Amino acid sequence: MYCMFLKSYVAPNTTLMTKVTPILTDTHGRTHNYLRISLSEKCNLRCTYCMPHDGIELTPSEDLMTADEIISIARVFVENGVDKIRLTGGEPLVRKDFSYILEELSKLGVRFSITTNALLTHRFIDDFKRFGLQDINVSLDSLNAEKFKFITRRDQYKKAFENINQLIAEGFHVKVNAVLMKGFNEDEIVDFIKLTKDRDLNVRFIEFMPFDGNEWNKNKLVSQAEILNRVNDHFGIEALQPLVNEKNFTARNFKIKGFKGSFGIISSVTNPFCDSCNRIRLTANGRLKNCLFSNAETDLLTPFRAGENLEQLIDKALNKKEAVRAGMTDFDQLTNPDLHNNNRSMIAIGG
Repeated sequence: MYCMFLKSYVAPNTTLMTKVTPILTDTHGRTHNYLRISLSEKCNLRCTYCMPHDGIELTPSEDLMTADEIISIARVFVENGVDKIRLTGGEPLVRKDFSYILEELSKLGVRFSITTNALLTHRFIDDFKRFGLQDINVSLDSLNAEKFKFITRRDQYKKAFENINQLIAEGFHVKVNAVLMKGFNEDEIVDFIKLTKDRDLNVRFIEFMPFDGNEWNKNKLVSQAEILNRVNDHFGIEALQPLVNEKNFTARNFKIKGFKGSFGIISSVTNPFCDSCNRIRLTANGRLKNCLFSNAETDLLTPFRAGENLEQLIDKALNKKEAVRAGMTDFDQLTNPDLHNNNRSMIAIGG
């Protein structure tokens, strides 16, 4: 029998009482108040850097978290200090019970957000507003319809771009995430930034990272320095304005003088931000990952179903977190496939 399915009611937009506890603080003094929950391993796109060419072996449905298990496990983290939750996938909006999950999580009184490919967002605008979800990250790696089709293996660029514009028009806080890959889309950096001229939009350029089956190598990286060189060459050095970065930032943010929006650079590989990391991930099958680069996972779902306390497991998992990128401190280690090929594909981790 599964336990803890009886939920106590918490009024919307109220905050659960949190414990004064160190279980979300690791041995390097970093406190993890940001939980990313993967709702599904499934996706309606097949992005090459996220999913291997032949797909992945999906977890049997009985081994995935149910909606009530997601909510109950999330509550454990909130009670211990998590105050921000991001819903990811695969594609989170493919879950038929997404609206129910959203409604129940909204009662936890934390700030929450979503990462999506935007193909289905038009169906959920009212739910987003009703349950207080304002922050929406959209994955979009090209502004060219043919490139989009190539990278996603689906011909859906027009719908994705229409929905991004709709989200902006509806007043949501929208960020567009573009994974840069040399020889594919680094020539679109300026075009992406031009999107921010008349839109209240933040475009974020993300370095290509190593995961199982995505054929990563360092020659495909587009570094922060290369991005800024392209920006300066096109817009001029005087037009580039650095912005103040938020606490626990992942993106170093900039804007072009006179532009409505901004852009950021997430340099996880060449210029990591591990010293201020506050993020942990819960996969769709209920496993805790303390670092995106790590192939180590802690099963929370099995002990949860057995009625066991999760706090000791969470504490132990956080104390195993390395200071930098799961212990990979240089390019020699990053380029060693033995150190990252056992990590899941990105679609099975959650963005």
